[in-house]
Amino acid sequence: MGKGQNQHVVKHPEGWAVKGAGNSKATKVTQTQAQAIEVAQDIARNQRSDTKIHGQDGKIRAGNSYGNDPCPPKDKK
Repeated sequence: MGKGQNQHVVKHPEGWAVKGAGNSKATKVTQTQAQAIEVAQDIARNQRSDTKIHGQDGKIRAGNSYGNDPCPPKDKK
């Protein structure tokens, strides 16, 4: 199975939106950023892709990878 689209959580006029990379339309719009992050994580896990969490200013502030990382971190959480 190939890797899916990265899921971006971005500010939206009606709250926060989840958008697949390169998509012009939102996959889902939520009232809070936390809700949007949950949706994005579920999609990214299913598609084995990444999440990119944007702040109010539009800059990426966090993210996570749910695919097969060729260079996984060595630290144990």
